[in-house]
Amino acid sequence: MGTLYLARHGQASFGADDYDQLSPLGTQQSRRLGEYFREREQRFGAVLTGTLKRHQQTWAGIADGMRQDVPAPGPFVTPDLNEFDAEAIIRAVHPGPLRKPETAADVRAHFRLLRDGLLAWMQGRTAPSGMMAYTAFRAGVARVLDRVRAEHADDDVLIVSSGGPISTAIGLVLGTAHEATIDLNMRMRNSAVTEFAVTPKRHTLITYNTLPHLDTPAHRAWATHA
Repeated sequence: MGTLYLARHGQASFGADDYDQLSPLGTQQSRRLGEYFREREQRFGAVLTGTLKRHQQTWAGIADGMRQDVPAPGPFVTPDLNEFDAEAIIRAVHPGPLRKPETAADVRAHFRLLRDGLLAWMQGRTAPSGMMAYTAFRAGVARVLDRVRAEHADDDVLIVSSGGPISTAIGLVLGTAHEATIDLNMRMRNSAVTEFAVTPKRHTLITYNTLPHLDTPAHRAWATHA
């Protein structure tokens, strides 16, 4: 039996023109996660990531933190681990002008709209521009889980992705309702790790949304969500 580690990317650039870039703190979070894996002498039989820049930058930080003491393979890169388009999700339920989030109230309003938009998309009530249906998004995540079971059931495997695919993976394993999957997504922290036990037949949830690499007085202030 192996363990599948699903790591959310480090803090990205929320509110910037290009969200798909790690912030300086996001790079530190990622490197610290790699250091944690090195301290535990953790080895991975495979690494899988999405194609987004924040996924690649997070994996680069993890690999840097692991250094050469714990060699890791190059990642298998797949769009099945890419995040949904949050702006398209919101515009499908709020077609009017959107304010750039600048205050705490703006951020709360943004995530309320995102929650409403996600539920509408997942229920098939909207078709956000340029996006696949949620059934296809979910099927892509299922393909990745099937690949891990089929090819790496006896290995420890690392996935670097985003909150949407990771919460969808948890939903597939636990059989959660859409609302619960959204709640899992909204609570996920940057660089947080979720663990599945893996056998050829199934995945089983072990931990969710943990930050063991930041659980020291020197690093606790590095915990972020957006």
